[in-house]
Amino acid sequence: MLDVKEIDVAYGRAKVLHEVSLRLSQGEMVFIVGRNGAGKTTLLKTISGLMKPINGAIVFEGNNTQGMSAVKLARNGVRYVAQDKKVFGNLTVQDNIELAAYASGEDMSTAIQKVSSIYPKLNEFMSNKAGGLSGGQREILLIGRALVGDPKLLLIDEPTEGLAAIVIDDILRILRQMKAANVSAIIVEQNLSVVNRLADRVYIMKEGKVIREIADRSEIGDIKELESYL
Repeated sequence: MLDVKEIDVAYGRAKVLHEVSLRLSQGEMVFIVGRNGAGKTTLLKTISGLMKPINGAIVFEGNNTQGMSAVKLARNGVRYVAQDKKVFGNLTVQDNIELAAYASGEDMSTAIQKVSSIYPKLNEFMSNKAGGLSGGQREILLIGRALVGDPKLLLIDEPTEGLAAIVIDDILRILRQMKAANVSAIIVEQNLSVVNRLADRVYIMKEGKVIREIADRSEIGDIKELESYL
């Protein structure tokens, strides 16, 4: 489904990704782990089309994405959920969902039902301004918006960062639902208890490089081993 082939990415003259490669098969949930500044967010932004590689290639469903805008990739089914948890704060929760439905071509009522089904408490806030939601509720709304229109590939950046344990449980439940539905996803995550429960494979990044791929379930379940990379 996705093949990232030895990409280099730079901010101006400063190269931040160095010959990074990864792959994702249909229905896989792959996690990226590494310290702050390792290049994880840059990698997701590049796959989503928000940044462009200066070398290498990204192939999605057999097509080289070079030259494709982020908007075109989103229309082709690639959705990116950023780390900042920013929603359209001055619009209602329902308006936020309807915007996603409009952009994806999905029926409004279907979109609202889809998002509320992953987190029924959102029904209580549909007419409220989205900016008044908690950080965890905003993250759930963003994931729900990304699922509108049945995306082919979801890219999620640190979904549990800064959230209370009870909200992390909600995020974990939603990610499990996605996994059961064979949603293909690449997730950057520092919460290793989430990683070892859900990951089909793990890529370890350090200083702009992928230094290891872990596919063995026993290794993915070894939190102490994973902690050594953080």
